[in-house]
Amino acid sequence: MGWLWAIIVGFVLGLIAKAILPGKQHSPLWLTTIFGMLGAIAGNAVARAAGVGATPGIDWSRHAFQLVAAIIIVGVGDMLYVATLGKRKQEA
Repeated sequence: MGWLWAIIVGFVLGLIAKAILPGKQHSPLWLTTIFGMLGAIAGNAVARAAGVGATPGIDWSRHAFQLVAAIIIVGVGDMLYVATLGKRKQEA
């Protein structure tokens, strides 16, 4: 059940990050989901390091860290995807 939640959270975080980033992102949905999952993992690590990894009730600060990490990872990952895709189109 943990993997299912990781995929769902990654999907949601990736879509929110794509919606927040300006402009059009070219990465496919499966890659956005992976970026969102990586953002959740990185956000959890940063939240734990900041001392807010587990709080009573809803962990709003942890979710904020996850979202910021997902935004960064989706932005950088999309730039790398476009750079790689652009090189493939030039070679063809």
